[in-house]
Amino acid sequence: MKIFTLALTAIAIGLIIFNATKLNFEALFEGESFIAVITIIAALCAVILLQILRISKKIEKLHKKR
Repeated sequence: MKIFTLALTAIAIGLIIFNATKLNFEALFEGESFIAVITIIAALCAVILLQILRISKKIEKLHKKR
């Protein structure tokens, strides 16, 4: 599970970097730049959710030890 979450996190970070190159700061909410902004936000949400999953699995593992 750890490798899976790390791989998906790396893919999401790659998407963030790729879409950051597509941003046009003069017209941020128009055309392709707007799609890039939405994709960056979605990838950030994915990273946060994957980190929550990793932490919950660690807590579950510690709870089973007790």
